[in-house]
Amino acid sequence: MSSGEPPKPNPLPEISLTSFILGIVVGLSLALFFLDFKVFYLYITLIATFHFLEYYITSKYQPSKVSVDSFLINNGLEYQLAHALALTESLIEIYFFPSFKRSLLPIKLIGFFAALGGQSLRTLAMITSGENFSHTIEGTKTDAHVLVTDGIYSFSRHPSYAGFFYWALGTQLMLLNPLSFIIFLLLLYRFFGRRIRYEESTLITFFGDRYVKYRETVPVRIPFL
Repeated sequence: MSSGEPPKPNPLPEISLTSFILGIVVGLSLALFFLDFKVFYLYITLIATFHFLEYYITSKYQPSKVSVDSFLINNGLEYQLAHALALTESLIEIYFFPSFKRSLLPIKLIGFFAALGGQSLRTLAMITSGENFSHTIEGTKTDAHVLVTDGIYSFSRHPSYAGFFYWALGTQLMLLNPLSFIIFLLLLYRFFGRRIRYEESTLITFFGDRYVKYRETVPVRIPFL
């Protein structure tokens, strides 16, 4: 029975359990990877690490905005279906085309380092922006809002988006998932195309010509966006 109180944004038992499970997944998948070197296990490691870092970095550098949703595990149906498709495609191809999955090591390495670089770029963006970073686009400017243009933001004006873009595509290259790579690419372009247009219209409202000049000199670092 409900007590009538609003739910707490940071239920410690749920946060502790989620972190524990993610830690178990990382440890187990890494152990399995080093036992037989199947890239599939490395993919699981990267996913679990991504979700843990989303919460950890938010709690450390944006403590006023942290909640159990900061894990981004419930990151929308499309996100969940995309990873389910990637896992399914990988397992089917491992079974029916094992020689293909064992080949093309250079592409796997490119994918791994793209995923690693993308994760690093996103994490650095979250750290650099501090309290200005948010998983949701805020429609009202407050006194705390600051236009961050230094550090990694002098390289990309949306480094957290660029980081996720390369992380997601890198995982599919690493898995040698041709179908999922194409679907991820289409979904990412659609999502970030819409989100960047909306966010930039909000930032122009917040900061006016300062943001317009910044946008003219610093690219997104996602091709064609």
